[in-house]
Amino acid sequence: MRLSHFFIDRPIFAAVVSILIVLIGAFAYPSLPVAQYPEIAPPTVSVTASYPGASAEVLADTVAAPLEQEINGVENMLYITSSSTANGQVTINVVFALGTNLDTAQVLVQNRVSSAEPRLPDTVRALGVTTRKNTPDILMVVFLSSPDGSHDVQYLSNYATLQVRDRLLRQGGIGGVNLFGARDYAMRVWIDPEKAASRNLNASDIVNALRNQNVQVAAGSVGAPPFARGGSGFELSVQTQGRLSTPEEFGQIVIKAAPDGALTRVSDVARIEVGAQDYGTNTAVDATPGVGLGITQLPGSNALATAEAVIATMEEAKKSFPPGVAYSIPYNPTEYVAASIESVQETLVEAIILVVLVVLIFLQSWRAALIPVLAIPVSLVGTFAVMAAFGYSLNNLSLFGLVLAIGIVVDDAIVVVENVERELRAGYSPRDAAYRTMDEVGGALVAIALTLCAVFVPTAFISGISGQFYKQFALTISAATLISMVVSLTLSPALAALLFKPHEAHHDEPRGRFAFVQRAANGFNRGFDWLSDRYGRLTARTVRTVGIVLVLYVVLLGVAGWRFNATPTGFIPAQDQGYLIGVVQMPPGSTLERTDAVMKQAVKTARSVKGVHHIVNIAGLDGASFSNAPNAGTMFLALDDFATRKKNNQTGDSILADLRGKLSQIDSANLLVIAPPPVRGIGTGGGFKMMVQDRGSKGAQALEGATMGMMMKGNATPGLTSVFTLFNTGTPRIYADIDREKAQQLGVAPSDVFSTMQTYLGSTYVNDFNLFGRTYRVTAQADAPYRQAPSDILALKTRSTSGAMVPIGSVATLKDISGPYRVVRHNLYPAAELQGDTLPGFSSGQSLAAMEDLAAKNLPEGFGYEWTELAYQQKTQGNTAAIVFALAVVFVFLLLAAQYESLVLPLAVILIVPMCLLAAILGVNLRGFDNNILTQIGLVVLVGLAAKNAILIVEFAKQAEERGEDRWQAAESAARTRLRPILMTSFAFILGVVPLVIASGPGAEMRQALGTAVFFGMIGVTIFGLIFTPVFYVIASWISSKLPHKHREAAVVPPGQRDPAPPPHTAPEPAT
Repeated sequence: MRLSHFFIDRPIFAAVVSILIVLIGAFAYPSLPVAQYPEIAPPTVSVTASYPGASAEVLADTVAAPLEQEINGVENMLYITSSSTANGQVTINVVFALGTNLDTAQVLVQNRVSSAEPRLPDTVRALGVTTRKNTPDILMVVFLSSPDGSHDVQYLSNYATLQVRDRLLRQGGIGGVNLFGARDYAMRVWIDPEKAASRNLNASDIVNALRNQNVQVAAGSVGAPPFARGGSGFELSVQTQGRLSTPEEFGQIVIKAAPDGALTRVSDVARIEVGAQDYGTNTAVDATPGVGLGITQLPGSNALATAEAVIATMEEAKKSFPPGVAYSIPYNPTEYVAASIESVQETLVEAIILVVLVVLIFLQSWRAALIPVLAIPVSLVGTFAVMAAFGYSLNNLSLFGLVLAIGIVVDDAIVVVENVERELRAGYSPRDAAYRTMDEVGGALVAIALTLCAVFVPTAFISGISGQFYKQFALTISAATLISMVVSLTLSPALAALLFKPHEAHHDEPRGRFAFVQRAANGFNRGFDWLSDRYGRLTARTVRTVGIVLVLYVVLLGVAGWRFNATPTGFIPAQDQGYLIGVVQMPPGSTLERTDAVMKQAVKTARSVKGVHHIVNIAGLDGASFSNAPNAGTMFLALDDFATRKKNNQTGDSILADLRGKLSQIDSANLLVIAPPPVRGIGTGGGFKMMVQDRGSKGAQALEGATMGMMMKGNATPGLTSVFTLFNTGTPRIYADIDREKAQQLGVAPSDVFSTMQTYLGSTYVNDFNLFGRTYRVTAQADAPYRQAPSDILALKTRSTSGAMVPIGSVATLKDISGPYRVVRHNLYPAAELQGDTLPGFSSGQSLAAMEDLAAKNLPEGFGYEWTELAYQQKTQGNTAAIVFALAVVFVFLLLAAQYESLVLPLAVILIVPMCLLAAILGVNLRGFDNNILTQIGLVVLVGLAAKNAILIVEFAKQAEERGEDRWQAAESAARTRLRPILMTSFAFILGVVPLVIASGPGAEMRQALGTAVFFGMIGVTIFGLIFTPVFYVIASWISSKLPHKHREAAVVPPGQRDPAPPPHTAPEPAT
């Protein structure tokens, strides 16, 4: 190859090329974001609205349904889910296809929300409908507390809002800060209904007085142009008190004046205080109450750098904390991300050491070993520049790609060095040996690099999570391979010509301090020569017994197909991420106070489990749906670090089992402990989530019955565990039946009855006030003693047209009913969530298939189901792996066909591919793994590696046949000649992935899944390739020889040379 000759003659030029590659990569490295995964969580836009006092069904019908109908079908939408809860909150999550621009999606959703707003209730429009980008997951939680108890939660909450939250939001990489257990200030007007009725006042009278007298006034100015003659020459703005700010000022608002001049003020009928806007949740860490700041990450930012910025900001803010205020960080998943990335980086170093060891053992010369070793940093560091150019991050997947690339990037340099050594032994000078080497292997090096890249070309057309996974490997391995090819064509031959010395035979007995090393090397060489001789004899026999070899090949194909069909499928391996999620479900209708008491008991029990470090617990938060509910609670259980648990022989699964056992002893609530989702930002927990849909309008109770039936069947199904639903229609309610005819007879408008009930029982948003430079809400509601029992409802009064105060009990009767606290709609149908997990040894693919079978057999008519979250992503991937694998094989075939100008010769390379699949799947079976996405990525990589080894034999056999050897001799000599470089490159790769196979610590599950597939697959590639490839070459050459002369393939002997007859003892040629 003339290009390589140029660099052999100019070694400094060759070195400069590699140095530039390293420098560019080194400059790009600091700009790479660090994350656990690339952006694989689907973009989500959330729409939120409030309707205080409304039931879940009213919210679903009057707020969620109109919004959903408008939003449904927005561009690139995957699915839409709404949650309406009895605390008056509606949340609609619109999930988009991966790759959708989130800013554009937000604008599209907002436009549709604006179209639906005229159909929403007035109260909802007044409070506002918010559309925002939903950041996938919580980066970390900062917890503010008062260790000495000198400050209450309301103080801590508002201190966090006023002094901490804004400082954090100004830091780079932070997308948002949400408060858990927030107690935002609000001017609470606690009305005494009895005092109001005694003064002949309606609830609406008080609300209207507050609205009319707490207003922001723009009073204008005097002396403004146009000027009148004789003006003062001054322009003065006019100010007056408009918006009020203290309870005393609100208390002085006049509601009415009597004819005798007596005034009725707000303070006469209400208690006014600066209270909290919401009392729906209580947050604590272990047993310490406080407020949590949930920090979300800005997409594309560096997670570890952002976490460090948060810690630095909090340390700075801590200096100005009031006495009695402290902070902690009880939940920090970035520690897991950092540990996981660090583990992969350690794996990277271990792989480099093992690869260097293999090179030294085979080459037995520091000069020879230096050349392949130098290819590693040049290729890997240069890859950082390509990653930065394409906007990639340093994550587990891209680093996995670099680990695999270590064994690949040394291959080309090993091929060069080994061939130069062989030419030196033949008597050539180092420079001539380098020339001859590049003429012989240059084409093979290019073919190998292009083949390895070609297998990843189909991944560019894959969408969704699978596409992101494949693309991470595609870019890193392809970039490293192409850079390695450049190094092997430039620097490697130049260094070989410069560093190597002419070969001299040494027969003396080794002497000196390191004589034992030389003896060991001589012993290794003798052993390898023996192996090479035996392999040559085996090849000579196999190429002449083609029929038997083909029968064996077909049998192995059948075994491969059988094992693939028998291996369970999965998606993303479950991982020990250092924390677990606890869900507490109290009986329907339980108060927050009662839930809080059980939460404290659950926290105390969980803290007694060895391995649990801290517990962030939130009473009033439904952990399965992340919506507020007074009878629900959530625990985030942070586990001890991996090193501590390893010493104690503990894993996340073992701690999970212990927690489930101990928490099950608490009888007053239903407690569940689940693993976190494998991909943060997709779902609220591990396992699967199915949405059971009421498509026939059968009603909430029928939906509950169908879902509970599925739950019981699921828990009775082998392989499934912890199948549960939190959908419940048993929440106690009171139905106020208004006798409209009687109301008309008494002169009471039904609207006044509803208004009175809404204000006194549900609260009414009045307007706003200012405090500490912020704007807060003014809310009117009956004081607590007047809304404790059902009888209090009947005692409430409203004014009739005659001016008399009429008790609601005169026009209404009460009934005890029940219904759902939370109403869910999925893709516009009423739905119930059904979640579950799988037992060890049972794959996620098997669990989804089992649930689908149960649904087909047990769901009543009028009901259906859809998958959501990670299960949805898994189902939508379908047969992506099979398509990618098939296309990878096709691309490799086409590339080789173009290079060899033959449609037959590439078959000698392609036919070895199924053997690597057989070895890989046997390894997966041996370790009890499933066929998941990382296994499938490993199989695609193996396609290129299998082709690489085959190319080394086929290329040399083709050259030997062109020199006049017959096809049998050519195949045999090529196999014998290329045995050493094939074994060197194969062992380099195999040992390079050993750290993945035996990985432990954070993220080990993913490393083991990938490492197992490529480790066993590469062993199969090496063994089966050495046996079958020479045979396949003979078959391909024989087919080419039977083609018409004008279509003769590149593998045939050049014109003018006669194809020698096979030796007398050979077997008949294979039939077509």
